[in-house]
Amino acid sequence: MVEIDIEKENKAIAQEYKELLRISYQTLTTEDKKLIRKAFDVAVEAHQDQRRKSGEAYVFHPIAVAKIVAGEIGLGATAIAAALMHDVVEDTDITVKDIEKMFNPKVAQLVEGLTKISQVKKDMNISMQAENFRKMLLTLNDDVRVIIIKLADRLHNMQTMESMVDYKQVKIASETLYIYAPLAHRLGLYNIKTKLEDLGLKYTEPAVYNDIVSKIKQTKEEQDDYIQNISNVLKKSLDAEGVEYIIKGRPKSIYSIRRKMAAQNVSFDEVYDKFALRIVYKSNPHDEKFLAWKIYSVVTDHYRPSPSRLRDWISSPKSTGYEALHITVMGPLGRWVEIQVRSERMDEIAEKGYAAHYKYKQGATEESGLDVWLNLLKEALENSETNAVDFVEDFKMNLYAKEIFVFTPKGEIKSLPKGATSLDFAFSIHSEIGIKTRGTRVNGKLVQLNHELKSGDQIEIITSQNQKPTINWLDYVTTSRAKNKIRNVLNENTKKIAEDGKEILTRKLKHLKITLNESTVNDLVNYFKLKTSLDLFYRVGISAIDNQQLRDFTAQKSNTIYNYFKNKIKRNPSTNPDIIQKNELSSNYDMLVFGAEQDKLDYKLSACCNPIPGDPVFGFVTINEGIKVHKRDCPNAISMQSNYAYRIMQAKWIDSSQQEFKALLEITGMDSIGLTNELTRVISNNMHVNIQSISLSGDAGIFKGTLAVIVPNNTILKKLIDNIKKIDGVDRVTRIYNN
Repeated sequence: MVEIDIEKENKAIAQEYKELLRISYQTLTTEDKKLIRKAFDVAVEAHQDQRRKSGEAYVFHPIAVAKIVAGEIGLGATAIAAALMHDVVEDTDITVKDIEKMFNPKVAQLVEGLTKISQVKKDMNISMQAENFRKMLLTLNDDVRVIIIKLADRLHNMQTMESMVDYKQVKIASETLYIYAPLAHRLGLYNIKTKLEDLGLKYTEPAVYNDIVSKIKQTKEEQDDYIQNISNVLKKSLDAEGVEYIIKGRPKSIYSIRRKMAAQNVSFDEVYDKFALRIVYKSNPHDEKFLAWKIYSVVTDHYRPSPSRLRDWISSPKSTGYEALHITVMGPLGRWVEIQVRSERMDEIAEKGYAAHYKYKQGATEESGLDVWLNLLKEALENSETNAVDFVEDFKMNLYAKEIFVFTPKGEIKSLPKGATSLDFAFSIHSEIGIKTRGTRVNGKLVQLNHELKSGDQIEIITSQNQKPTINWLDYVTTSRAKNKIRNVLNENTKKIAEDGKEILTRKLKHLKITLNESTVNDLVNYFKLKTSLDLFYRVGISAIDNQQLRDFTAQKSNTIYNYFKNKIKRNPSTNPDIIQKNELSSNYDMLVFGAEQDKLDYKLSACCNPIPGDPVFGFVTINEGIKVHKRDCPNAISMQSNYAYRIMQAKWIDSSQQEFKALLEITGMDSIGLTNELTRVISNNMHVNIQSISLSGDAGIFKGTLAVIVPNNTILKKLIDNIKKIDGVDRVTRIYNN
């Protein structure tokens, strides 16, 4: 029986190999096929005794990654071979040198970059995952294909996570949403990005994900009919104009529907652009732009466009290389519909990203937007002054940044992230110009250095040889390029003061019987809420940290959170008078339990998301404030679960019938007489709900109000919200959180 199973498995593996060659985006030469076959044989042999948690042969994983690389991303034979062998060095006795001898230096270099990053020392003050991300991103300096193949690896891992335990699923999904999806977005791999985001949501918010999937299925037939209706109208006119094209419907991703629901506080039914039409037309390079606007004219002959929502990425392509015309029109039944217009070339670049971009760029001399971005990225990566978490946060912010297009005095166009300032512009021209900037003019008018630029602005930089950056300049810029350059200049002087500060600190701590070592430095950095050890030594050097503050730190250090967890002290009401007093005031059951053993530990409810009993939550071990409890959909959850997975504690409500919690509600609707009285009457009729404060304001027939109530748990709060929604004139009731 085992032999038959193995025989079937071998046939399936062989079939997967044939499929890999068949779906390859690049045209494979005989040499290419030989290279891929050799890599396939090495992978099969190397992984022959390995199985995945699901029970299937491990080699199916590298083959699946290679298929994504070949078909969905569109890289060539070298990358396909590297993808097939991406786990070989990590999991077997084969070395990078062996691969170089068997293949060539380029394949070996890619495999080396793809070999899983070695674990760094686990330290509560350093994010191991952020450090790993930094190492991963540094491989861009060698070959961007390393990152692209890693994205394919991550996608397949996300697609096959069912057999993992819950907490590992959440950790991996959080990392995916935090860094991998933005990376795919920035490299123009929109299909990969969408799949990563949807799968990330599936494991971080499964209930929300399943609810949206269910509703999409329910409305699919209606939406298909709607899209067909518009397509039929447009086809007649496009055919009459002699345009060669295809029209296809494009549903909005599950993740983007969820994001819009959260950002605009709307229900699924209120998300109006859940789908779009895409018109992909044939064209030679010369007529591409002309035909795009011709199609625009046909579309707007039938449907009224929204002028504020026209996006012309044909005249000014995104820095990812994305080109298209996006038109939002008022379709039948009063619904807004987005129509995307792309040539076949543009569509290929949008689908395949870097690979197609590179294919069409061959022979061109001008640097493409993507290549410029990669060069800037490498420059940012080379500056490793900041700690790993700040580095990744800064890097991630720039990944998803929307773009504006501005002009130099000579009329050259420059792309900058939305929110960029006139000083950012100076640094984007050249770091030396940025450093010497004395003033800036926007559209001929003198403006402040932190003036936020808008698309279409023309900027002139005034420089002076005597000008030097100040610490305030870091608040004037948003781009990582500008921040890094400013920090570099400031650090020269700072380092000198910091060297003196380190000596002073060593002496002062010696008097307090504390040795200055790495652990003490980390504790001090966190205690004073600083970012790096350099910041600490610098502040001591300029006397910003005095003797009394150091004595306070010493007192706090003796009762640190680490000792608390190291000794695994459990909450014991019989030995702690403070807890006895607390338990006399409230029920023993109104608390959370943590971890697999369901320990009862001290905790605080986080102010950023205000969890109440019934909310899905997790615990986060902070440096100075013990365990903070956050909602699973807290705005900060993805970052914490990704960067600090080892500080996350599973948490579970065991009872919530006695304690009371505060919840804030925002209410909007049409103004009417007696609304306040009706509100208070409805709230009073709800058992176990007390009003803490109520504030209503009306303007031009619209009212907006904030209501603070005290409730025992989530179920009662939901019931209250439902009852308020029934009041005549109330349009929306939303739970809000303190920022």
